[in-house]
Amino acid sequence: MDTQDTITGRVVAVTGASGGIGAATAVELGARGAHLVLGARRADRLEAVADRVRAAGGTAVTVPMDVRDRADHTALVDRARAEFGRLDVLVANAGVGRVRPLDELPVEEWDEMIDVNLRGVLYGLAAALPVFRAQQAGHLVVVASTSGLRVVPGQVVYAATKNAVRTLCEGLRQEAGPALRVTEVSPGFVATDFVEGIGDERLRADYRAQRDEIALDPAAIARAVVFALEQPAGVDVNQVVVRPTAQG
Repeated sequence: MDTQDTITGRVVAVTGASGGIGAATAVELGARGAHLVLGARRADRLEAVADRVRAAGGTAVTVPMDVRDRADHTALVDRARAEFGRLDVLVANAGVGRVRPLDELPVEEWDEMIDVNLRGVLYGLAAALPVFRAQQAGHLVVVASTSGLRVVPGQVVYAATKNAVRTLCEGLRQEAGPALRVTEVSPGFVATDFVEGIGDERLRADYRAQRDEIALDPAAIARAVVFALEQPAGVDVNQVVVRPTAQG
C-alpha cells in the first residue's frame, strides 16, 4: 500500500505536539503530505515542530493549548476546520506520568494525571466527535501506555489513568458504528521527557539509566500511528502495542 496516497491531504490534529511522540508523529505525517494542526502548552517548541513539519513537506498550524481546558480543545478543532475545512483525525497524545509510591500521598500529582491523561482525552473527544459525526467519517487515535497493561510499583495511578483510557477507546469503538475508527496505541519505554517528571532523585536516576539502555526512538510510535491511519476504509486497527525488545 502506498502510504503517501492514503495520508496526503488528510487533516490531523495532534495534542502534546511540542516534543516526544507528538512531535515525531507530526513530522512523520507531514512527510506524507498531511495537514497538521498542532496543540501544546509550549508555544515556542510547538512552532519549532511546525517548522519541521513544513520542512518535511507537510502543512502545519499551531494552537497553544492546555488539554485540561475544554475550551482549548474546541479551539483546536475549530482551527482545523477554519484552515482546512474539516478534521479527519485527532491524535490525543498529551500525557503526564508521575512515579511515586501511593504511601507518599502525592494527591496533587494524582489530580494532574487524571486531568491530563483522562479528562484531556475526554475533552478532545467532546470537541471532535460532533465533527466526525457531521462528516460521517473520523479517526480517534489515543496514545496510552503499556503501563495500562502491566502495573508496576510507583506507577499505580498513572496506570489507572491509562487503563481508563483503554476502556474509553473500547467503549467508543463499540458505539462508533461504521463511520468512525478508534485506535489505542500503547508505547513501552520511549525516549521522551517522561523521566524528567519523576520527583524522587533516586528513581529518576534509575529510570534515566533504563531509558538510555533500552528506550525506543519516538519515531517508532509515530510509525505505529501511521500504520493505523493508512488502513483502507472498513479496516479499524483498535490496539497497537509497541515495546523495546529488551523491555520486561
